[in-house]
Amino acid sequence: MVSPYIEQILKARVYDVAIESPLDPAPRLSRRIDNHVLLKREDLQPVFSFKLRGAYNRIAKLSDSAARRGVVCASAGNHAQGVALAARRRQIKAVVVMPQTTPRIKTQAVDDLGGEVVLHGDDYDSAFEHALALARERNMVFVHPFDDPDVIAGQGTIAVELARQTGGHLDAVFVPIGGGGLIAGMSVYLKYLYPGIRVIGVEPQDAACMYESLKVGKRVTLERVGIFADGVAVKRVGEETFELCRQHVDEVVLLDNDEICAAIQDVFEDTRSIVEPAGALAVAGLKKVAAREHWRGKRLAAIASGANMNFDRLRHVAERADLGGEREALLAVTIPERPGSFRQFCEVLGRRSITEFNYRYESGDAAHVFVSFGLAHGRSEKDEVIRALRGSGYTVTDMSENETAKLHVRYMIGGRAHGLRDELLYRFEFPERPGALLQFLDAVGSRWNISLFHYRNQGTDYGRVLAGIQVPVAERGEFLQHLNALHYEYADETVNPAYRMFLGA
Repeated sequence: MVSPYIEQILKARVYDVAIESPLDPAPRLSRRIDNHVLLKREDLQPVFSFKLRGAYNRIAKLSDSAARRGVVCASAGNHAQGVALAARRRQIKAVVVMPQTTPRIKTQAVDDLGGEVVLHGDDYDSAFEHALALARERNMVFVHPFDDPDVIAGQGTIAVELARQTGGHLDAVFVPIGGGGLIAGMSVYLKYLYPGIRVIGVEPQDAACMYESLKVGKRVTLERVGIFADGVAVKRVGEETFELCRQHVDEVVLLDNDEICAAIQDVFEDTRSIVEPAGALAVAGLKKVAAREHWRGKRLAAIASGANMNFDRLRHVAERADLGGEREALLAVTIPERPGSFRQFCEVLGRRSITEFNYRYESGDAAHVFVSFGLAHGRSEKDEVIRALRGSGYTVTDMSENETAKLHVRYMIGGRAHGLRDELLYRFEFPERPGALLQFLDAVGSRWNISLFHYRNQGTDYGRVLAGIQVPVAERGEFLQHLNALHYEYADETVNPAYRMFLGA
């Protein structure tokens, strides 16, 4: 039986505002992984994202009477711009509800397109509920970002173009997943025409709502999602999108943030364009599956879904890309505290490119160094260096996967606080907006002394703080109750080896 979506996709109205995006080869990445990689360049759309396809198809199909009421949506950025552009094209009013944490570049883009921006809440879910309330109060049409047949059909037009551009000669297509509208529309069409093409979804590890839903066979709601790839930071997938994915998607793979950063670099090196984290998800997933399956000579396509990147975030991406691509290693090494030991340590490392080195004199028999260096041959080379260092008598701890070390400790190394008592170490996250850091400090309170503090703006919607707090043993139960009452995400890092080696009392 032919899905009704096939006709809806073929009749979708998107090209009043969208372009047929090019399918570009990625020659550098193709050579490196020994497969033929193609990039479907949705980052080149007028609003730098595929989202305008579904938004326009939905709004274009409104009756005249419905359109006159205007439209309202909730979005952290890309869907918002699609709705605003579509509404301007149809000359109707658009209200866009965005979280208060939304970067100015995205609110300004909606404003430039003529949309009315309403800032509400600290996350997408709060904005979503407020948008529904506004739709009822103002009698406007709500445009869902993914769980709507017209939106799904609009996104499915990418599959029509991809099939025409390749003649169906593909082994696999990799698609990012947020709420599921893009992969639902694409998978329905591709599996109807070319059932042999594998359709593989890609999600961040900290926003894996489709992965978890497919695993248990029903939609699940995540308690919290990571916001680095904010374009796919969704706690619950759509009802319709879930059913379509369950029928047509072959698998969903998960990635960490460093792998996403490495994929942003991969796209840049082949195209000289900078995609956003969600826009690089598919490329990162392609690399992961190709390595896992030992594919060679396969013809693989990835959807570069968007390029609404915060400029401030580039610093973080650049710092983490080499770690994610296994082009850099981060080690903590204990060396003897005696003349000449530093030179001997460097001799073991050889002529490798040192990218960072942190060391400070410490009284006693041993000192700790924090070193990162470039890798020409990935994980195998890192393992070889670790074996050589241990063979020379050094104690080595691999910090390449230690989030606290990568995010905080590497910027703080300068010596221990001698004589400090009762210090606990916690890593916190809080909504990033003006005054938020002060609000965080006020919430933590002044009863317990803050003995260590590190904060660095990463250009994301959430701030990250590493804090040492002196809490006597007898007060720790009360302290934990206080932390839980703050409703900030936190993790106890007191036993983290990076802290123990470089900062602990």
